[in-house]
Amino acid sequence: MSDRPGAARGPGPASIGEWLQHARSAGLARLDAQVLLAHHLGRPRAWLLAHDDDALPPGLAEPLEVDLARRTAGVPLAHLVGSREFHGLALNVSADVLVPRPETELLVDWALELAPHAPLPRLVDLGTGSGAIALAFKHRAPAFDVVATDLSGPALAVARENGRRLDLPVTWLAGSWWQPLAGQRFGLAVSNPPYVADGDPHLPSLEHEPGLALVGGPDGLDALRCIVATAGAHLAAGGWLLLEHGFDQAHAVAALLRAAGFVDTGTRADLAGSPRVTGGRWPVG
Repeated sequence: MSDRPGAARGPGPASIGEWLQHARSAGLARLDAQVLLAHHLGRPRAWLLAHDDDALPPGLAEPLEVDLARRTAGVPLAHLVGSREFHGLALNVSADVLVPRPETELLVDWALELAPHAPLPRLVDLGTGSGAIALAFKHRAPAFDVVATDLSGPALAVARENGRRLDLPVTWLAGSWWQPLAGQRFGLAVSNPPYVADGDPHLPSLEHEPGLALVGGPDGLDALRCIVATAGAHLAAGGWLLLEHGFDQAHAVAALLRAAGFVDTGTRADLAGSPRVTGGRWPVG
């Protein structure tokens, strides 16, 4: 360790390297520890690699310990640092929105694949949360008119701010699923709705994220049923509806789509091989 002037000495970690080791010993993953420390230092994560022996700035030890305790208690890292990368975009997040997951990028990728063939250059994101899906799609398909809805006012505030900061024009509407879209039709519709079943054993580990965005009734399918049931009134002939769901819900979601009149139903798997997004096309004629 360096003996450069100003290096702190005494109880607790004195340097950047020591704090990272301390965080790892407390149970934090290496990447989480680096991201958290870089956030507090106001530096890029790569900067840490060349400054392992630098002393922690005065006054930083206490707020770092607070956030370390919160992270080890299950608070999402994105909530502690205030942002999360999604599909190449840096998105602000808060406790009012679900933290965007990597598997949701599959939903964006499929929509972008379908975009050149959509019967209308309009996409709606139902239950947008942080705006991740709508903004990622708009970023890659700027010619599309993108609309996003959410029942949560605080969530919409986060989404609007993300759109403003990224300079990506999206129409943000307050309301449940299709409710604020009377008379409107789209070539593409996407949604990552709540699909966790009541009483699911994983729910305690998600306690720091909004239940409104997670829990979908006794079998997790309540929101999915609602979205599928009235989708036909809002899709152009030949338009697609793409839905993210739990790893064990693909067959049930495909059945809902077929029962509602959708054709060409199919499912895409995430990088782990789990069925994650199911979609169908509204028939022509």
